[in-house]
Amino acid sequence: MFRHLLVPTDGSDLSRRTATHAITFARETGARITFFAALPQHPVSFHEGYGLTDAGTRERLIATAEQQGRAIVDPLVAEAAAAGVTAEAVATPCATVHDGIIAAATHHGCDLIFMASHGRRGIGALLLGSETQKVLTHSKIPVLVHR
Repeated sequence: MFRHLLVPTDGSDLSRRTATHAITFARETGARITFFAALPQHPVSFHEGYGLTDAGTRERLIATAEQQGRAIVDPLVAEAAAAGVTAEAVATPCATVHDGIIAAATHHGCDLIFMASHGRRGIGALLLGSETQKVLTHSKIPVLVHR
């Protein structure tokens, strides 16, 4: 069976419910969990050299994103621990969410990605795309989609 789950989360109600189901799944199967929050990569501003932003702007943006990401995943580790499940929290900058999820699963040795599907349909799916669909398409690691 599966021994190590990657559970990506964006802090939404659906992803929190999915994390709770992943904790139950992990408890029943004896798996451990890595909760993952994808952080935006903040490129150096083109205007930094021209004095339109100060030298610390990029670092402040990164620190703020890390704090926000940790605020999403750290409580899930506590929830897992309360259920007797070993878990860790990871918040990592990545260029695209789906690539970040796949890279995190590979890097942490996960054998299942357990993720939510936000269920966008129609024009919303066309314009915004589906990170879940991209993970399903590109991952070599099995993906369980919770909805």
